[in-house]
Amino acid sequence: MWSELKAKRLGGYKFVRQFPIGPYFADFLCRQQHLVVEVDGSQHVDSKRDQVRDEYMRNAGYSVIRFWSADVLWQRNAVADTILAALDGRLKRDVAASDLRFVFASGEKR
Repeated sequence: MWSELKAKRLGGYKFVRQFPIGPYFADFLCRQQHLVVEVDGSQHVDSKRDQVRDEYMRNAGYSVIRFWSADVLWQRNAVADTILAALDGRLKRDVAASDLRFVFASGEKR
C-alpha cells in the first residue's frame, strides 16, 4: 500500500506512515484531508478494540477507512479508487461492509 501512497502518487495527496494520534498509530495518514487508512488482517474481524480506536480518531477529527490486507494485495486499483473517493469528498457517511469500513468525521474538530 505504501508504494501507492508515497511521494504524492495517489491524486497528488501526501501521506505519512505510522503517525501517532493520541494513544494510537495510524497505518497511513493524509494530514491535509484528515484521512486515516488502515490495512487489517483477519484478526480484526468485528474487533471492538478497532471500533473504540476509530471513534477516538473520529472525535479527534479524522475519518478512518479500513481495508483487508488481502484486498490491498489483490484489488489494489479498487482500494486506491476508494481512498481517492474518500479524499475527494465522495464518501460522506459511515460505511460498514464485509470488505470496507469507513468512519466519517464531519470536519467540525479539524
